[in-house]
Amino acid sequence: MEASFVAGDRPTVLVTNDDGIDAPGLRSLVSLLVSTNRFYVLVCAPDSEKSAVSHSITWRNALSVKQVDISGATAFAVSGTPADCTSLGISKALFPSVPDLVISGVNMGDNCGYHIVYSGTVAGAREAFFCGIPAVSVSYNWIRGKSNVNDFTLAAKACLPIISAILAAIKTNHYPKNCFLNIDVPTDVVNHKGYRLTRQGKSFVKMGWRQVTSEREGGNVLSTMTMETNSSESTHARALKNAPLDHLLFKRRV
Repeated sequence: MEASFVAGDRPTVLVTNDDGIDAPGLRSLVSLLVSTNRFYVLVCAPDSEKSAVSHSITWRNALSVKQVDISGATAFAVSGTPADCTSLGISKALFPSVPDLVISGVNMGDNCGYHIVYSGTVAGAREAFFCGIPAVSVSYNWIRGKSNVNDFTLAAKACLPIISAILAAIKTNHYPKNCFLNIDVPTDVVNHKGYRLTRQGKSFVKMGWRQVTSEREGGNVLSTMTMETNSSESTHARALKNAPLDHLLFKRRV
């Protein structure tokens, strides 16, 4: 696809994610892009967290879309998945033009192993790739107890040279076709050792199952592919005892 911007114009960048439109990773990325005054920034992101939904799409139901105030950007919160958001954002049904680049992120947690097949963040970029639009997914290796929200800004800044280089290549028609980039930023962003194009890793998050007595029991799987525990009072034996006779409840265990 040829770039839609010409000399002197600012390129249009569409931002999405899977952590939701209020997530600090997305807000930090958008704020940085806006602050450079080098891009027209559009946002089309899920209205709530949609982590680990992979490339699922909404097929039968209409999407609810609500404009959101994000300084310097034109932003909409969407009831659908990351792939839905990208598809809508590049369709010209919501925005008047097709973006030059789609960026999905910054995700809270890495996406550098086989578990990218679960990732809504990667799917947000992949949907643009399917449609012939250059795209990048960005993830920060968040470590609970060590990382903080300011690290998302550092992660976005670390990716800015790559984003700028991609847009320069698009402008001169040198951006390679049939690919999109998946960028993983290390936990210690300040001391990162540079950039390297590499092969997809083979790591995999092993998950199991546990029987529970309610849908809220056992915590939620976060976008970092870890478990947020909100209950520790039940045991497997208690679950078996209290579960309804006509059905059983199971939740993933990381």
